[in-house]
Amino acid sequence: MTPDLTTTTPPVLSSGSLIGNPVRNLSGEDLGKIDEIMLDPEFNRIGYAVVSFGTFLGMGGKLFAVPWEALTLDTENKCFILNVEKERLENAPGFDKDNWPAFADRSWGEQIYSHYQTQPYW
Repeated sequence: MTPDLTTTTPPVLSSGSLIGNPVRNLSGEDLGKIDEIMLDPEFNRIGYAVVSFGTFLGMGGKLFAVPWEALTLDTENKCFILNVEKERLENAPGFDKDNWPAFADRSWGEQIYSHYQTQPYW
């Protein structure tokens, strides 16, 4: 059963219920959608959300690793809020679906967390 995100935030959510949710900024601009949720088993937590931006029918576009802490779930509008301007996301370090970065590389992770002005959890 998929949780009802129109009420208060449920205490536990399945990753499948979050995949495909839109990501918007505080201005309401569409920044993409949640494509994947990357888990960090070393720290037993969510490391990143992979946000797809600029795709059309699943083709093209760019993928971005966004620190989980940079996203806020908006249950009323059934989306995630990322407090960045669209241009900041467009200029973020990204990758394509056939060339994923090494998410376990902490120096790469520090660059990603810095870009989104969040503190690494490790």
